[in-house]
Amino acid sequence: MSAIRVGCQTYTWEMLGPAWKGKVTDILDQVAGAGYAGIEITNTMIGEFADRPQAFAKELAGRGLELAAFAYATTGFTDRARREEDLAGARKAIEFVRHFPRPRLGLGGAASSSAKRSKDDLDRAIGFYSEVGRLGVDAGVSVNVHPHSHFGSLLENAEEYAYLMDRLDARWLSFGPDTGHIIRGGQDALACLRTYLGRISHLHLKDVTAEGTWAALGGGICDFRGILGLLESAGFDGWVVAEEESGDARRDGAAAIRRNRAFLKSIGY
Repeated sequence: MSAIRVGCQTYTWEMLGPAWKGKVTDILDQVAGAGYAGIEITNTMIGEFADRPQAFAKELAGRGLELAAFAYATTGFTDRARREEDLAGARKAIEFVRHFPRPRLGLGGAASSSAKRSKDDLDRAIGFYSEVGRLGVDAGVSVNVHPHSHFGSLLENAEEYAYLMDRLDARWLSFGPDTGHIIRGGQDALACLRTYLGRISHLHLKDVTAEGTWAALGGGICDFRGILGLLESAGFDGWVVAEEESGDARRDGAAAIRRNRAFLKSIGY
């Protein structure tokens, strides 16, 4: 039996912004009802439970769910003027997640609003990652870095991933990639994951078309069978977290996450 555990990410609802009017517990009901074992929630979506980790743990347990990870992101960790604010948020996230078994914090990808892609900006983000990683180790929390391909990303292509991974100290930080973001950055997902396999602690499963449009799992070009088989062959025993940002998910998130869970079951997960 596979040691891989399947969770669901809350960005499916977060991407709706003010249009989403539900409660955190509504999301938990939908995730549990779709058959996931856990949830990855963000600092934006934690809402009324932000200062109540024990209450959130009780809500999870009542639905048979675990906390797969807590994801923390702001504007990209490159703004000097925001550094202390970003660190304060990271400390708060660590304090929250340390109350859970196998606590994991995921840090969002480096990004900049500047039109010029700067190594200096990326270096500032890497410095931030390192500081938070050390704080995590001190608190008994595992910390990973999660690159993305949204507007302003400084981590998209293979060269940028290599630059990042060469500078992340494995004592403090692991890798939490996303299959869809890898592909949108012009990389082959399976090849990228194979390159960094020994440092992957957490993985987002997202699908994308050849044109770069988000799709339901199985509706794009991502080789999920190959990717999950690669993880199994390496003895991976962490979480894979399904996530969807497609137009269908915007219209009906609950139906989208049910389809994604059914797809993963259909290929043995």
